[in-house]
Amino acid sequence: MAIDRESEGPDPDGGAGVIVLAATPIGDTGDAPPRLVDLLGRADLIAAEDTRRLRALAGRLGVTLTSKVISYHEHNESERAQVLVAAAQEGATVLVVSDAGMPGVSDPGFRVVRAAADADVRVTAVPGPSAVLTAIALSGLASDRFTFEGFVARKPGERARALAALAAEPRTMVFFESPHRIADTLAAMADAFGPDRAAAVCRELTKTYEQVRRGPLTELAHWATEGVRGEITVVVAGATPSLSEPADHVAEVLERIEAGERLKEAATAVAAEHGVSRRELYEAALRAR
Repeated sequence: MAIDRESEGPDPDGGAGVIVLAATPIGDTGDAPPRLVDLLGRADLIAAEDTRRLRALAGRLGVTLTSKVISYHEHNESERAQVLVAAAQEGATVLVVSDAGMPGVSDPGFRVVRAAADADVRVTAVPGPSAVLTAIALSGLASDRFTFEGFVARKPGERARALAALAAEPRTMVFFESPHRIADTLAAMADAFGPDRAAAVCRELTKTYEQVRRGPLTELAHWATEGVRGEITVVVAGATPSLSEPADHVAEVLERIEAGERLKEAATAVAAEHGVSRRELYEAALRAR
């Protein structure tokens, strides 16, 4: 039987250089993949988002780092990607790790993969812990189709626009957020998606104080005003497909405008409530004024 060599994937022990993206624990050190432990001890070069955190992780895993360790973060990612590719071209096994989870998923990693592909350098991955997948599994929301949206924009206007564009998204959505912004973000989500949209706030996943809080967005937003600590992943249910058209709800938008609301806010709220396109409803209401 002929063997499809390409489908086997690159082998770090195959002799030629290779770049390996490896997942690291998002909380519990015991979740570290065995292949990560092995590679930490024998890689020729390790690129870490935070070298101090890497050394602390290695210590907890009982691994002595003997290879060269360099930083690889958002501020030097483009420059360092070329360094890592050059090392692999010279035959080195290059290990790339982030502080937690899989490199390239809201963490540095994309650029080195792109540079390696352009240079025809082998790249492989060591799968493992992922806050995105863990939160989806624990949320109790549909997981057959989902979209990862990363961190929400910090500025209120940009955040509102980004969320409004997702109001009709039918897939379950996953977001990252920081503790000091979570209350405002949940409130903005309630405005954009509707107060009763189901969601889950997952904090400190796999850690001692892990917590998953489920409920409608407006309830979660109120709960978050009391303060939420730790690393946070938010999972929001997708929009229920609407049987109506944006034009069917123009009158409702106009009524809200007459009551004192601005057109933009009225269209956003009505679109979220009925699961129709905010942009199309806004344009239809604008023509009807």
